[in-house]
Amino acid sequence: TDIVIDPRDPNRLYAATWQRHRTVAAYMGGGPGSGIYRSDDGGDTWEALKEGLPKSWMGKIGLAISPQQPDILYAAIELDRRTGAVYRSANRGATWEKRSDAVSGATGPHYYQELYASPHHFERLYLVDVRMQISNDGGKTFTRMHEAHKHSDNHAIAFKKNDPNYLLVGTDGGLYETFDLTKNWRYIENLPVTQFYKLAVDDAEPFYNIYGGTQDNSTQGGPSRTDNVQGIQNSDWKIVLNWDGHQPATEPGNPDIMYAERQEGALSRVDLTTGEVVDIQPQAGANEPPERFNWDSPILVSPHAPTRIYFASQRVWRSDNRGDRWTAISEDLTRNEERIELPIMGKKQSWDAPWDFYAMSNYNTITSLAESPKQEGLIYAGTDDGIIQVTEDGGANWRKIETGSLPGVPATAFVNDIKADLFDANTVYVALDNHKYGDFTPYLLKSRDKGRTWKSIRGNLPDRTLVWRMVQDHVKPELLFAATEFGIYTSLNDGIKWIKLNGGIPTISFRDLAIQKRENDLVGASFGRGFFVLDDYSPLREITDAQLKQEAQLFTPRDAWWYIPRPDISFDEEKGSLGASHYVAPNPPFGAVFTYYLKDKLKTAREKRRALEKKNKDQDITFPGWEAVDAERTEHQPKILITITNDEGKVVRKIEGPVKAGFHRISWDLRYPAPEAIALKSTNNDNVQGFMAPPGKYTASLSKIVNGQATPLSGPVQFTVKPLREGALKGAPIAEVAAFWRNYENQSARASMLSIDMRKALKRVAAMQKAISRAHSTPGNLDARLHDIHQELETINRTLNGNPSRQQVGEKNVATISDRMFNIYLGIGNATYGPTETHKESMRIIENQLTAISGKLAQAKSKLDTLYKALIDAGAPYVED
Repeated sequence: TDIVIDPRDPNRLYAATWQRHRTVAAYMGGGPGSGIYRSDDGGDTWEALKEGLPKSWMGKIGLAISPQQPDILYAAIELDRRTGAVYRSANRGATWEKRSDAVSGATGPHYYQELYASPHHFERLYLVDVRMQISNDGGKTFTRMHEAHKHSDNHAIAFKKNDPNYLLVGTDGGLYETFDLTKNWRYIENLPVTQFYKLAVDDAEPFYNIYGGTQDNSTQGGPSRTDNVQGIQNSDWKIVLNWDGHQPATEPGNPDIMYAERQEGALSRVDLTTGEVVDIQPQAGANEPPERFNWDSPILVSPHAPTRIYFASQRVWRSDNRGDRWTAISEDLTRNEERIELPIMGKKQSWDAPWDFYAMSNYNTITSLAESPKQEGLIYAGTDDGIIQVTEDGGANWRKIETGSLPGVPATAFVNDIKADLFDANTVYVALDNHKYGDFTPYLLKSRDKGRTWKSIRGNLPDRTLVWRMVQDHVKPELLFAATEFGIYTSLNDGIKWIKLNGGIPTISFRDLAIQKRENDLVGASFGRGFFVLDDYSPLREITDAQLKQEAQLFTPRDAWWYIPRPDISFDEEKGSLGASHYVAPNPPFGAVFTYYLKDKLKTAREKRRALEKKNKDQDITFPGWEAVDAERTEHQPKILITITNDEGKVVRKIEGPVKAGFHRISWDLRYPAPEAIALKSTNNDNVQGFMAPPGKYTASLSKIVNGQATPLSGPVQFTVKPLREGALKGAPIAEVAAFWRNYENQSARASMLSIDMRKALKRVAAMQKAISRAHSTPGNLDARLHDIHQELETINRTLNGNPSRQQVGEKNVATISDRMFNIYLGIGNATYGPTETHKESMRIIENQLTAISGKLAQAKSKLDTLYKALIDAGAPYVED
């Protein structure tokens, strides 16, 4: 359970062993193999340390060595049923003395018991616990640590070498640090490490919510996405029920009602409009035995009536009024054993053994429920003791199936999940788990006759990869998803073959899956890294072997929401000015998201040559020739383009995507391309964008460009851009808003073109001044003409860009075209309301000024051309145009 190393001698080790025994039914916290040992040769040989230690059995042991005097050792030892004591040795473990009866917290030493010795304060000990215990006298006395505004359930401590007042503590609620030796605590809020057991999604509009029950961090709920710039912040999420959280459920068609659950079946109904919580746990009747609820009891909302819910202890309960009244629709469906009489360590144990059931789940409980959406009253129940029960008449009669009768499944299997098929009343799926017996085999089976016969659909799931959940697509029956101990898998062919999903999913335990049917989203609850959402997995329905053999495939996208992302903590920056510790989870990409597949990577001639040379690396490499090498130099990189076309057949945007083989996703932000003119010399203005395209029907097509040749690959596919919501004020019609946007873009293009032409003209004047000095002409006429043209250009430039002298000292100019354009942008760039009358008037002024400036600039450039000819005739050198 613990090991410490003497800081003076790395070969001297102290180890604590803990013989504990646990089955699916019971837990015993100690045994004859528990003890403390010392090695002086790096672990090659060990000596048992016994003098002064308890003679009876010991449980979990935490060890610490004094950093100041390494001959001193401390041990926190679990003794009799959730009690413990601290022992101290001053002679490297040769003898020990009992210092105190420090008791680890209410849930028992087996949850804690780690012991730390402060590197800064001699004899100061930290004993981790629900509420940390601190001793300043080597374990004689302990006090509880100050933990205001901090999560309980401490598990780990780190010290800072040069700061005696600093502690970093890891808890069930995350990381906390103190800079004043535990008086005050700072929470580290940007670590997404929540452990979720189960999850549920609702059908709220426009964005659905996700709810999850967590390990020791309550039941939480929050949006799957937001309409703000930042994304999803901690502040978007709420606690809906306290304690440990377990399986939640939502009511279809009524997102204001959800069900949340504490450990051991403490079920509540939550009114999300008020936040009020009503406990609705079914209760045993008079003279009935106690209900045995699993730590994570199953709740099921009937697919046939949204106000009907099922819940389970050792029997199945039904309520038709959201839990106000319950009726048991079964007797005890488990083996109903006395778990203290079951064998442990190969035999039945004495009552005096170190039993500890307090922080364990009840045993002989129902763990899973399912009702067929195709046949009302066809209900399945799975237990933790290896039984599946089936009723076809709403609970009047039950048929028992032993898990040991399933092909390849042990009789001890825990039923993790049961799912009734969404399309066929006769079909049911079950995921089973036998890991508490050291068996990590993935047990995933299917029955086509209501559980009478079964076949494995494990397919190629890896060994030692236990399955927690399975869900079925609501459109394509053979499309399945499995949550496993090491990630999420999908099968496109009813479990024959499984493919591990990547795309940023960590290799971690996923305990639950849910599908939000309206959005075709797959939501996974990980046990340690929070929630993960696969947005719009519908392309998986379209994949066929034939498509994978084609060069490329563009899949149909879902419709795109049309809105201006709202500011929350800033207008554009992900975390605003709140610092790097502010946590933000990304929204799905804004706009229309496209999924496409490439069978092979698009390669340049150079890449193809190098691949061939690598393949033939042990052979002579043939020189391809100078022409081929030079052709490689001038070859452009191949491109993949998605071309967006509106319902009038006009191309509104081209999006460039990755050219590598495989599946890719890219998004169109619903905007037109940047309208500004492009200068030969880059102005680093690549982030400039156009305004939004209007709502409506659009199509997308996939193509490639290789060596300048464009080739269609797939599509077109159609999608709709639809408004998210209406504003409080009725603005201009969308057609008028879009027309103004397009006109703004046109005028912006004109203005930027004039600015480029103006810069070039002024630079040409400066160059011609040098040319005059080298011309074979007498001073006078040419100099005067160039001076007049220069002054004419400066006058035009002041109208276009303002007075440089006023700008130099910060004095305001008469409103320039740029000023007016910017003011209009402020009014229409962050809204779909449309132009105000002020905006329209400003645009009329801009259009008139641009027309006037265009004419004047054209005249001035014409004069420059005429003057340039005179310079050439006078023998002046060439001037770049």
